[in-house]
Amino acid sequence: MPFLRFSRRAFLATGGALAGIGAMGFQSSVGAANVKPTKSMRGGANNYLPGAPIVERIGQGGFWMSGTVRRAGDGAPLAGQRIQIWAHTTEGHERDPHSHGATLTDANGVFRLEMPQIVPAFGQPHGHLAYDSGEYETVFLRPVMPSARDKHLEAHFVLTPA
Repeated sequence: MPFLRFSRRAFLATGGALAGIGAMGFQSSVGAANVKPTKSMRGGANNYLPGAPIVERIGQGGFWMSGTVRRAGDGAPLAGQRIQIWAHTTEGHERDPHSHGATLTDANGVFRLEMPQIVPAFGQPHGHLAYDSGEYETVFLRPVMPSARDKHLEAHFVLTPA
């Protein structure tokens, strides 16, 4: 039977690594039960038009806005939640009613809506999104794209009950 010999350094390094892994597991399980709510972003409500219709697509499409909607605290996905989307695009300004549309989240809390390509407004390519259904607190987001050439933008909501 072979004899395994550990040096003190190897023993301490292995023990430290195992302790670190254990602590990470504990932290992630605790963190999963304490998902913080999303706060509205400055400028997110600019040119908001309440009651935008639920649509299959805004304009001719070619760009995708997507994300998730979860409940604060436990992080559970929220199905059937209305997300309004609008932006300054190749087909209109963000104040134009035809540049607004809404979609619903699926069973996994995921939303996705095709729209025209977002173009820079005030020097930044950005989109606007709102959760405004009423069951949870209203949240407005204004995510900025890294590049005006991007064909996709994601935004994620974590909501608290109204």
